[in-house]
Amino acid sequence: MPRIIHVLAFQNAQVLDVTGPLQVFATTNDLARQRGLPLPYAVSVIAAQTAPVMTSAGLALVAEPLPAVDAPRDTLVIAGGWGVYGAAEDAELVEWVRYKAQHTRRMTSVCTGAFLLAASGLLDGCRVATHWTRCEELARKFPSLTVESNPIFIQQGSVWTSAGVTAGIDLCLALVEEDLGRAVALEAARHLVVFLKRPGGQSQFSVALSLQKGSSRFADLHAWMAENLTLDLNIHALAAQAGMSERSFVRHYRAETGQTPARAVELIRVETARRQLADSTASIKRIAVQCGFGCEETLRRSFLRVLEVTPQAYRERFYDPA
Repeated sequence: MPRIIHVLAFQNAQVLDVTGPLQVFATTNDLARQRGLPLPYAVSVIAAQTAPVMTSAGLALVAEPLPAVDAPRDTLVIAGGWGVYGAAEDAELVEWVRYKAQHTRRMTSVCTGAFLLAASGLLDGCRVATHWTRCEELARKFPSLTVESNPIFIQQGSVWTSAGVTAGIDLCLALVEEDLGRAVALEAARHLVVFLKRPGGQSQFSVALSLQKGSSRFADLHAWMAENLTLDLNIHALAAQAGMSERSFVRHYRAETGQTPARAVELIRVETARRQLADSTASIKRIAVQCGFGCEETLRRSFLRVLEVTPQAYRERFYDPA
């Protein structure tokens, strides 16, 4: 029997959060159909309302009503989008999601769909991914979660969460790989013209978010650091600039930002370097020196540690000749 996959939509859902996962499973079905094999998936869009669901892009979706809570299903994919905030406040829908998990093999969310999944309590104590612009908000609203800003998707047992928008495609390709093997998932990825596992995490699309967890107490220091990257930005220099003792500075800085000063220096240098790689034709060697890395190899190691891609690969992906 085909695995029953439901994609949960709601008013003002993000259209690609719905159609991206749908297309992954549909493409996998197409590949099976071409070989005369049984279709591995039966996929449908469901919603709490009977009227067409209007996505934030203006495309209306005809969705099936929510199935009975105790009807067994293989996978539930919860879409994201601006409408998720209203969906997460719908007590009946949240309760349906919570109890549906007892009869569903896998519970997943795409992008900000994690807010609805979190409201149901199913993410308590879990590592969680969501769109990089909503990580801080998700962590603040649900402090029992460990929200990570870099992974494209995270699996915690039978619960999967993904980063923003197109990351739902990555997540569903991983589900196909789990179900049918790497060869099938790789062929589906080739037909979709996407990576089976894209290089790097979503940090390559964002700023150094980890320095923005707290208030703006160290904003002036961060600005000074960004303007003086070629200096030796050691603890002594940073504490002196902040007007604090070294011991007090390290303690307060870590409490405020969640990072060590050394890690913050690296993040700011990487952030500056990645902007130069995307916006200038300067050589990687020159950028390494200008950003305080000293040499190209040190820059490369930091890029792999922070962004999980090399400086050359980053430039090839994001450089804009205009």
